[in-house]
Amino acid sequence: MFHPFDVEQFLSELEHGVKYNYSESGVHPMTLRELVDLVGLEPDVLWNTMLDYPQVNGSTFLREKISAMYPGTNADNVLVTVGATEANTLIANTLLQPGDSMVAFRPIYEQLTGDARNRGVDVRYVDMEADNGWAIDPEAVMAAVGPTTKLIHVINPNNPTGRVLSNREREGIIAAAASVGAWIVADEVYIGTERDTDEATPSFWGAYDKVMVLNSTSKAYGLPGLRLGWLVGPADAITACWRRHEYASVATSTVSMKLAEAALAEPARTALVERARRLIRTGFETLTEALAVHHNIFTVAPPHASAMSFVRFNLPIDSETLAMRLVREQDVLVIPGSRFHVENHFRFSSALPEAHLKEGLRRLNLVVEDVLKSA
Repeated sequence: MFHPFDVEQFLSELEHGVKYNYSESGVHPMTLRELVDLVGLEPDVLWNTMLDYPQVNGSTFLREKISAMYPGTNADNVLVTVGATEANTLIANTLLQPGDSMVAFRPIYEQLTGDARNRGVDVRYVDMEADNGWAIDPEAVMAAVGPTTKLIHVINPNNPTGRVLSNREREGIIAAAASVGAWIVADEVYIGTERDTDEATPSFWGAYDKVMVLNSTSKAYGLPGLRLGWLVGPADAITACWRRHEYASVATSTVSMKLAEAALAEPARTALVERARRLIRTGFETLTEALAVHHNIFTVAPPHASAMSFVRFNLPIDSETLAMRLVREQDVLVIPGSRFHVENHFRFSSALPEAHLKEGLRRLNLVVEDVLKSA
């Protein structure tokens, strides 16, 4: 039985053409000119780039830049992929077989879990509770693993809540994985988007011997159009994913790799992260001011990181109905919590230009007013 990707289906059917789009999960994208100017790339570097097939596993220079972020690795520990999307698919195809099980934490962006379910893998969810700040119970993680558990999947910082794991939660996940010899697959695309600190969220790399980390240029760097991601892991596991990469996509684009080489080199990388944090911090303040207009309607656990918030609402309609009314009546798009299997919430991206953000929030409040009048 095929399981559609609920979040991406919602986006692909509605996001293009909508005027006020708050459904995305990264910071406001950069233009090509903005990126070229920021990194100081001479235009001739692009114009003289040969549009040939690139190095399939990623250019050596790019893989070296990526490996520098992960102590103890070299280029052989890195595979460049077509976004984190392909990285997730390669993980599912490499580490999981029908009849295996895996553990994941919900609410979650259901990409790897959806791939796994479509391969006949039993996905065991450990639910995080809004009333507990979306914390993970280490004892529940240990109880969820068993003899068939091949991996524990964690998105840290989390999508959609923006929560960063505590040391106790990290240690609990590692202990549970070690107890059954499972892999930890850590989606770390939101590292660098910290809202309340300049200290980067620690990677799972190096914390345990069976770790695969994935990341991309999309979220913290504001470059989703490059469609460029990467996997970091033990060299033999990376090679196994590389073999499947040759079936899935052969390689990401030459131009994307060239631009990523420049973006991930210092001082450009730090400048991109600083840009992301500025947008995230000012955007969240604007969001919370707008949500306070209606007393006792909205609550949100402030995200530790990421460009988005998972907002709880107290209205006499469900999240899908609210989202569709926003589209039809105000040309505003948010993702209903039902797409993450959590009702009475919506995911809202606020790391956007201020004027655009304020207008969309004004329109959101107009719909809320109408719902309250009709109640």
